[in-house]
Amino acid sequence: MNRLTTIEGTAAPLPIDNLDTDQIMPKQFLRIIDKAGLADGLLYDLRFDAHGAPRTHCVLNQAAYEGARILIGGANFGCGSSREHAVWGLQQYGFQAVIAPGFAEIFYSNAMNNRLLLVQLERDAIDALLHAATHEPASRMRIDLERQTVGDARGNVYTYPLGARHKQMVIEGMDTVDLTLSALADIEAFERKHFVHRAWASVL
Repeated sequence: MNRLTTIEGTAAPLPIDNLDTDQIMPKQFLRIIDKAGLADGLLYDLRFDAHGAPRTHCVLNQAAYEGARILIGGANFGCGSSREHAVWGLQQYGFQAVIAPGFAEIFYSNAMNNRLLLVQLERDAIDALLHAATHEPASRMRIDLERQTVGDARGNVYTYPLGARHKQMVIEGMDTVDLTLSALADIEAFERKHFVHRAWASVL
């Protein structure tokens, strides 16, 4: 898989606190045997009314945000159930990153394991990015994964925290199995050394 070092494009503002995975991917779209078609269900009740007609006030239905690669959300983004479908739906819709003041723990792990970058920033930085995305929808934002920065069209740059393990996974396109296998030589060396001193354990 190709290395992912930058994410650049339009950012869609969706400042809803406690947006849970049931809202991100409603239950009726979970009746599948693979990951296909989840883009249709993403934030369905926010995007469509009871008759299936698009809600014009929803940013994802507005032409200015068509093809957005970055979503700017509210606090505690992704709370609720642990369904990975919420992550897959965001990715299938075209989002490569979500920026928010905070994320639910399970959603954070699911996202990072699937190469959806989650960027956590302080509230004042989020407010500034939301203002830019709302009032200048055609402007582009740029996330530098190696430097761990988010930059807007006005030249403002914000630094975000990210652990070394998750950073490597997102940049290199690795899941937890890939990450373990990358240390295979060290694991095998440990096993050899271990069993030299504990030969009795090798027969168990």
